[in-house]
Amino acid sequence: SQKVNESLTERASQFGLILDDISITHLQVAQQEAEKARFLVEKAEQQKKAAVIAAEGDAQAAVLLAKSFGQAGEGLVELRRIEAAEDIAYQLAKSRNV
Repeated sequence: SQKVNESLTERASQFGLILDDISITHLQVAQQEAEKARFLVEKAEQQKKAAVIAAEGDAQAAVLLAKSFGQAGEGLVELRRIEAAEDIAYQLAKSRNV
């Protein structure tokens, strides 16, 4: 910006013009837009990394659940059925439509 200012002042003096102050608004807007674009790209990359980490965590949880079901056998499945039935009964008891 300082270089542009000096260059314009020097060029204007060749025509007998004296420049007191130069404002380069388009350059500033372009710089701000470039910074915003960089920020958006960085944010998208961070969101992508977070999604990958979450997916890896979900995959590990699924593996652990599969191992647990394999080790616990039908007992754990039956326990989950009972818990689900209890939850359904509780929801139905709260409902006014039933």
